[in-house]
Amino acid sequence: MSAFDADAVVVGGGLAGVAAAIAVAQSGLKTVHLAPSGPPDRRTSALMMPSIDYLRSAGLIDDPASLGHALTQIRIIDATNRLIRAPETLFDASEAGMQAFGWNFANLRLMERFHAVAAGLFNLETRNAGATDLSGNTVTLTDGSSLSAPLIVGADGKKSLIRAASGITARENAFTQAALVCDLDLGRPIGGASIEFHYPQGPFTLVPAGANRANLVWIDDRAALEAAKSGGNDALIATFREKSQRLFGAITLASPAFVFPLSTLSVDKAGSDGVVLVGEAAHAFPPIGAQGLNLGLRDVADLAASLAAIDRTAPDWASRVSADYIARRAADLARTGGMVDTLFRSLLADMLPAQALRAGGLWALKLAPALRKQAFAVGMGNR
Repeated sequence: MSAFDADAVVVGGGLAGVAAAIAVAQSGLKTVHLAPSGPPDRRTSALMMPSIDYLRSAGLIDDPASLGHALTQIRIIDATNRLIRAPETLFDASEAGMQAFGWNFANLRLMERFHAVAAGLFNLETRNAGATDLSGNTVTLTDGSSLSAPLIVGADGKKSLIRAASGITARENAFTQAALVCDLDLGRPIGGASIEFHYPQGPFTLVPAGANRANLVWIDDRAALEAAKSGGNDALIATFREKSQRLFGAITLASPAFVFPLSTLSVDKAGSDGVVLVGEAAHAFPPIGAQGLNLGLRDVADLAASLAAIDRTAPDWASRVSADYIARRAADLARTGGMVDTLFRSLLADMLPAQALRAGGLWALKLAPALRKQAFAVGMGNR
């Protein structure tokens, strides 16, 4: 008889955590998911086609059109007054032979769907509790009880207790910039185009959310965003019209605006002996290049692959799974982290050489179809 309470414990109730719990249970392991209730996540996620393919293969979604809105174009507009400006650039999914780059989903709708799938797995138990400690194979819960399992999955966010208790060092860099997010109704629809206006302090991005609605992600100095938000809705809408160059007619708020601080987080390895980290427990980026949840779902896909590859009849199977997972994730985490960090810093660069490199790069992407296709592959996380 096993001395453990379960085969695996998954800690963290966000989208990556639920997806990880489902993947672990689908591999046949007796799984306990610690998912403390929190405020509803009213953000949206732009998931690229590799993520959509994984969600379909795992049975987490069926037709993406039933939950989200297709992203068929990416339009980049240099709205700076810099001496060297980049050209307006349009990327179209049809150039890559695809109907869409991906789909934009409301996180609430994705979560409802994930929970419905989880509820149908007989070997997955979900508890409304968090973790307060990890010692060896034993997790202490917020209700004072404890659970032991050979495999521990930390999906508990930037301040991950599982990561800290496992002795995995995280490097975090906070920015003076923050992100303001809200939903807008526009006088003219943007179709399937995600439109990015690049300003000196960060992009002002409109993501299609169906009909005349768009999800706004505006990155700027935190003080500027807080000031804009505190000025009242009329002043905020006037700012939105100015930032969007008055291209979309009347604009109205369709949801409250929220401001989130921005930072990056990375780890040297995405796990340790019998522990794996997924989602923001292992990596976090500014909302640039649609990499956040996409990278988290690639974590989950590789965790599922590791579970399938390792002989789980061996006494040390959980250690082998974590070692295999760390190896699978290393290159993707390094590549994506470098790409997002370079892109974010290039958007904020004032030095002439950086401006010239960025403008030249966009000219190259604009004029060279082969480079555009390569950029598509990198941006979507193709491996």
